[in-house]
Amino acid sequence: MPRPPWPHTLRARLTAGLVVLLAVSCAAVGVAAVLELNGFLTGRLDQQLREAGVRFPASLEHVGTRPSDHDGDEDGDGDTRRQTVGTFGARLVGDTVTNAAVVASGGRTGTVNVSLGARDSHRLAGLPADGDGHTTELSSLGEYRLMAFRGVDGDVLVTGLPMEPVEATVHRLELVAAVVFGAALVVAGFAGALWVRWSLRPLSRVAATATRVSRLPLSSGEVGLWPRAPEADPRSEVGRVADAFNTMLGHVEDALTKRQASEERLRSFAADASHELRTPVATVRGHAELALLHPGPVPPKVVRALERIEAEAARMGEMVDDLLLLARLDAGRPLERLPVDLTRLVLDAVTDAQAAGPGHRWTLELSEEPVTVTGDAHRLHQVLANLLANARLHTPVGTTITVSVETDGTTAELKVHDDGPGVPEDVRPRVFERFTHGERRRTEGAPGGTGTGLGLSIVAAVTEAHGGGVTLDSVPGATTFTVRLPARPAAADRP
Repeated sequence: MPRPPWPHTLRARLTAGLVVLLAVSCAAVGVAAVLELNGFLTGRLDQQLREAGVRFPASLEHVGTRPSDHDGDEDGDGDTRRQTVGTFGARLVGDTVTNAAVVASGGRTGTVNVSLGARDSHRLAGLPADGDGHTTELSSLGEYRLMAFRGVDGDVLVTGLPMEPVEATVHRLELVAAVVFGAALVVAGFAGALWVRWSLRPLSRVAATATRVSRLPLSSGEVGLWPRAPEADPRSEVGRVADAFNTMLGHVEDALTKRQASEERLRSFAADASHELRTPVATVRGHAELALLHPGPVPPKVVRALERIEAEAARMGEMVDDLLLLARLDAGRPLERLPVDLTRLVLDAVTDAQAAGPGHRWTLELSEEPVTVTGDAHRLHQVLANLLANARLHTPVGTTITVSVETDGTTAELKVHDDGPGVPEDVRPRVFERFTHGERRRTEGAPGGTGTGLGLSIVAAVTEAHGGGVTLDSVPGATTFTVRLPARPAAADRP
């Protein structure tokens, strides 16, 4: 069974609560009024029955023997002329109804005998002769207010008045109350909605400001002047919320401003340090190469030391270049925006990787038509080279590495897949961060150096600079790096 809808906004809940409370109040007032009126009119009927006494039921059989025959009515017609039309009278001897009639109009000719069924007789016989009113349903007459008295000769005399006037009056009150209270609920609902909306305007402005703030890019970049919630009455709850919200925004803005300044200083330091280190690193490498070219005899240990100096200088130079590239990308340096044949780049990069890793199996899955993107060919080639080097260096000999390129017309997708042991689980969440090294290599028997830990971070940075992204899916036996870039429309390459 579906659950009834429930309002979600505070404004709707307050309005609904107001209407529900008013409806409960109106229902309580209406029920109380109906019950009170019904009791009052029923009491009036009881009073009329007591005043009428047993004149009418006694006149049905003992004319001239009842006290009513001596009330001054010489013609004996006072038994019915003084009775209200619809008055019921019955005489019971034991449990048997001997006479039953209803006053139809004034005079004796206005009396109409009533034929009662067994159920009606049983109900009349069950009435206590205590002089109190009792509401009883008579099948041939409807609902009556009856009152029973003991007669002088041991019989029971029952007199009654119809409940129809009471019920009609009560039903009329119910109808009027329903119409009036319904109209009041509708008017109160509209008025309450307007009032709640007007009262919650400051809170709506705070919510709108929070929505605008939530759409601001806060992960990186310079922080501008943020919107603030409009000022509200500080004595109200909404005013205190707005004031606290603005204070919080100020603290967050200050923190992000300080973070941005720190990142700018760090980027500037990395760029300056990388730039300044390029010359001494190149000098060290040059002196090592020059020393190795010395024609005279050189001890083997010295030769080995010079070779290590040259190798480490070359590795440091690559690291300096990578750091300088990352610093420039972080600073938002624009890249070239030229058409790049991604299929051609893949062919060249796989050829180079095959020469560097002949022990691996290299396969290609390329579409029939060339896939073209807009970007910097040199940087995109570096992305491919880093991904292929990562797959080669971290998988054992004999691993199959598959490179595929495809496009759906809007996005170009490059995948580098290998069936090696997979990326360690603890490394996967931070694999694209800088200087990320696993506690162990993906396999202990993988060839190659240890790397600088910057290759995949360069892949992520260059891909994002081109408006794309890179993801990793890795389980033992299946590791896939997926690079997605905006594809260049085919019509743009036509002359």
